[in-house]
Amino acid sequence: MRLAGKVALITGAARGIGEGIARAFHREGAVVVLTDIQDVVGQAKATALGERASYSRLDVRLEADWERAVNAVLEQHSRIDVLVNNAGITGLEGTSDPHDPEHTSLETWRAVHATNLEGVFLGCKHGIRAMRLRGTGSIINLGSRSGVVGIPGAAAYASSKAAVRNHTKSVALYCAQQGLHVRCNVIQPAAILTPMWEPLLGSGPDRAARMAEYAQDTPLRRFGSIEEVAALAVYLAADESAYTTGAELNIDGGTLAG
Repeated sequence: MRLAGKVALITGAARGIGEGIARAFHREGAVVVLTDIQDVVGQAKATALGERASYSRLDVRLEADWERAVNAVLEQHSRIDVLVNNAGITGLEGTSDPHDPEHTSLETWRAVHATNLEGVFLGCKHGIRAMRLRGTGSIINLGSRSGVVGIPGAAAYASSKAAVRNHTKSVALYCAQQGLHVRCNVIQPAAILTPMWEPLLGSGPDRAARMAEYAQDTPLRRFGSIEEVAALAVYLAADESAYTTGAELNIDGGTLAG
């Protein structure tokens, strides 16, 4: 029960890595507030967790949503100890529009950054506000391997995640300068087996071969699991990481090692 007594707000928690982090936090004793824009799914996931779990709608692009959601948690629990900025999009969902530096539309560019970067900015802003009440807390941002290297076919996504990587350091330094024990770190996953991979992998007899093909450039030659990312988030949320701030933690099977 490494998170017993802590209150955590997690964005994009209806599925994927966000849901996995919510489950791991709950298992470790935290009160978890799952947020998303998929209300039916998000509410079902919170209900399934049971006691100490609730759901709140939060469109991370809207500051009014952030104000409402954060204020609601403070009103009910008087604190927010952990904030996980997980909600994000690739921009490639359900579209064949180009995402390279030459042909990406300005509308697409702005849409990706509105969720991935502005959503994190707003989360950090209101997270600091909430954590200032007690002078302590942990903000965990979800970046990506794509924020460290260039991705020609997903320029907006790579740009947004690179900005998250840098903003994490700005937030960490700012909180330290303010005399707050509010830490901010970024987890940078790659090749994690989330629902977004399912259309590419399929469910047929060649699924294993497809997985091996996509993982062949990963030194460990396999996909990472949501549970492995969640375990890292638990560490960053727990008091044992009290000296860790401004850090970028890669969980990528060794991809960024060389």
